[in-house]
Amino acid sequence: MMFARNPIFSAAIFFVLPLAAWAQPGGAAPARYPVDFSYHPAISHEPGVTRRDPSDVLKERGTFYLWYSKVTKGPGITDYPSGYSASVWYATSPDGHRWTEQGEALPKGGSGAWDERGVFTPNILRFGGKFYLYYTAVSAAHNNATPTPTHIGVAVAASPAGPWRKFTGNPVLAPSADPAQFDSLRVDDAALLVRDGKIWFYYKGRMMGKAPTETKMGVAFSDSPTGPFTKHGAPLHAGHEVMIWPQGKGVASLATAAGPRVVYFAADGLKFEPRMEVKNPPSAPGAWRRDDFAKNAGGPGLEWGIGHKNQSGDLYLVRFDCHSTSESASAQTKTTGKKDTP
Repeated sequence: MMFARNPIFSAAIFFVLPLAAWAQPGGAAPARYPVDFSYHPAISHEPGVTRRDPSDVLKERGTFYLWYSKVTKGPGITDYPSGYSASVWYATSPDGHRWTEQGEALPKGGSGAWDERGVFTPNILRFGGKFYLYYTAVSAAHNNATPTPTHIGVAVAASPAGPWRKFTGNPVLAPSADPAQFDSLRVDDAALLVRDGKIWFYYKGRMMGKAPTETKMGVAFSDSPTGPFTKHGAPLHAGHEVMIWPQGKGVASLATAAGPRVVYFAADGLKFEPRMEVKNPPSAPGAWRRDDFAKNAGGPGLEWGIGHKNQSGDLYLVRFDCHSTSESASAQTKTTGKKDTP
């Protein structure tokens, strides 16, 4: 099985069972998990420009919204196409397929600010009639060759189109002070749920002295979108990306970079176990959030979302569509055709 090839999982053996074996709590019908994906451009490749690490997608008054990191190659950009020098931009769509870039949503911070060098890897939360845009950032002192910490902040707006006001208490999530913790160097890649009356703030963390391949997912909790957040402590599973979504009455996750190509599921949102092996998974994905961040919203599973792809050294945005277990034969046919791979 594929898990044996990944050093993170060399000490453990997992069994991915057929879907019928994984009934939801309470005897409900099994949830539908993606097994394959097809792709089409969302914002097409542009030479010298990188658009990467897209957020989850939400819908407001008939319009879909998406946020992402954008960086343009040029003077002073020494690590292109990395997102460390990016700012956060946004795009809208009438149908989730045709996207139009609208402009910058969040600029870099001013001189001496904790987010002076770059703001990137955004994600969105709708809560209490407002919108909260979470983002990772680094100061001007950041040097990826000699890893420095990353933190997560948040900005607030009355509309997904902005204007956005950065929270004065930023950052809202910082690396752990204990160097032995899995997130003592980096916190990044926020993904949000409203569950059990609290905001669940999933994120990825990396320990001091560890490589990106040893990144793990964690979670923190708060009564407020601006915190303070209390960390769960122990990591939930491995993987360099964080995408979560409501799956039935539980939570599903897909983090295939630096981790096995599987969907995880946790009935309680914490104890994640592998459920379904996937092929052709998206890179740095954000999910279409049909649940709209409603409290304890159940979900039919992952339907579609936005990820990124590399062309000629530039990253651009693609829409991915999921082929669920009941469509596996059709998915196999579709994803072998050239038209599905831009």
